[in-house]
Amino acid sequence: MPTTVITGASRGLGLELARQYAADGWRVFACARNPQAAQELDGLAEASDGRLTVHPLDVADHAQIAALARQIDGAPIDLLLNCAGVMGSATGSDNGMSAQRFGRTDYDEWTRTLRVNTFGPLKMAETFVDNVAASTQKKIVALTSITGSMGQNTFGGLYPYRSSKAALNAVLKSMALDLKRRGIIVLPLHPGWVRTAIGGSRGELDVVESVVAMRQLIAALQPTDSGRFLQWDGRELPW
Repeated sequence: MPTTVITGASRGLGLELARQYAADGWRVFACARNPQAAQELDGLAEASDGRLTVHPLDVADHAQIAALARQIDGAPIDLLLNCAGVMGSATGSDNGMSAQRFGRTDYDEWTRTLRVNTFGPLKMAETFVDNVAASTQKKIVALTSITGSMGQNTFGGLYPYRSSKAALNAVLKSMALDLKRRGIIVLPLHPGWVRTAIGGSRGELDVVESVVAMRQLIAALQPTDSGRFLQWDGRELPW
């Protein structure tokens, strides 16, 4: 039975990824910052016949990451899937452009955004790299954003969010090079503009459509894909 660890599994893309992987017979460690409020995720766990378990995890809290590692206790992880993320001083793209304009920067919130979106995936990878290396599939994937692309930035703004995702892309590119000798595939993956709390109500994709496509892409990954910047439909994006 293949195994995945999914952060940010209480809602949106993380929740649907947990749902689909569990339905396909994977062992799913579903991580949520506040499991007590994750009723839908708890329902998946109850219906999964033990395949999906829920674990408290704030990726900005390194002590919680260490506690999760003790629970997993060296078990192979085929797919480490970093979905946890925050927009910063806005609930989603519907008002993110207004909240993150030049001259309105909340620097404390920017620090928190970096801790979750950039530091968190790196700390998860550093903590669980041996588990991934011991697996069959050996994949580390983090959901990033096209807003982190320098080449695609045509309208400015979004300083905290853009920079956190651009930094995440740089982290993953280096990680792909550093972990190549261990046979680990590392990928920054843009899920598309999805109708979620972060993506907002005007997104072009629904959650199920994005997740189905991303899972097909992840399943087909080869070592030569490691370190590329891809989006949900397989198209390569400029850094």
